[in-house]
Amino acid sequence: MIVATASRFSRPLVAVVLIVIAVVLDQAIKLAVEAYLPLEEAVHVLPMLALYRTYNLGVAFSLLSGMEREFIIGMRVVIVAFVLWLWRRTPGERGFAHLGFTLIVAGAIGNLIDGFVYGHVIDYILFYTQTWSFAVFNLADSFISIGAALVILDELVGSRKAARASESE
Repeated sequence: MIVATASRFSRPLVAVVLIVIAVVLDQAIKLAVEAYLPLEEAVHVLPMLALYRTYNLGVAFSLLSGMEREFIIGMRVVIVAFVLWLWRRTPGERGFAHLGFTLIVAGAIGNLIDGFVYGHVIDYILFYTQTWSFAVFNLADSFISIGAALVILDELVGSRKAARASESE
């Protein structure tokens, strides 16, 4: 019989500490970007990476940028609540999922703070080549993307573990 042990990321205190650290880091970087980075001027860091301050009035990739600010903020609050609900319902041994949900919440809160404080999200990371550029994003967006990837990875790995466990019984 296989006994599953709870992941450290399934502990509420660990998740809250990680969220607070991530949000503080995200907001500190955004304050520095606002103070020191020129608006809509590329500051080249590496051959394919630039810092480029711009404002996103919508959600990811400027989707819904025509919607009212209150609608966007409300949608983000609902998303945070839903992801927290998923975090609570996920079994404790699903560590990648818990870490992923934690990062998604941290990123969503970081962008939610921007919406309340500035009325838009501050984006500043730009990957590009001579013929192509990726959407400008920020650390909070990265937390959300990495978190989603971890949840998907957990689904793939978790379903295989569950299949192996049921075969061995």
